[in-house]
Amino acid sequence: MSTASAKDARREADRIEPVLRRLWRQGTWDPKTVRAALLKLGYREEGSASSGDSLGGTLRVEAMNSRFENGREVRPEGALVGLRVHDDACVTAFVQKTNYQVSTNGPYPETGCFEPPAGH
Repeated sequence: MSTASAKDARREADRIEPVLRRLWRQGTWDPKTVRAALLKLGYREEGSASSGDSLGGTLRVEAMNSRFENGREVRPEGALVGLRVHDDACVTAFVQKTNYQVSTNGPYPETGCFEPPAGH
């Protein structure tokens, strides 16, 4: 990540952090609510139209990754956030019952702003 991109990513992380802190304190961490709160900051959602054309956004909010506990797959409550700031810079975050976190990083080749699931 270039120095300029790192600075821009930190600035965006500083915008996102108070929103996630507020949602966490309110006990509201479902992806739909988190997405709506971040869209109010002016971000546009990443995705594709039904035609296949890109919507041009940079924000992705998803459910937490599932994991195995006691021999079964469990998906914890909460939301993952990925914001593409530049080609070489992302803000990644999560909010869940126990805590929240906002950080900056470069993108991953396989999964963009989100850390790839463990094991390939």
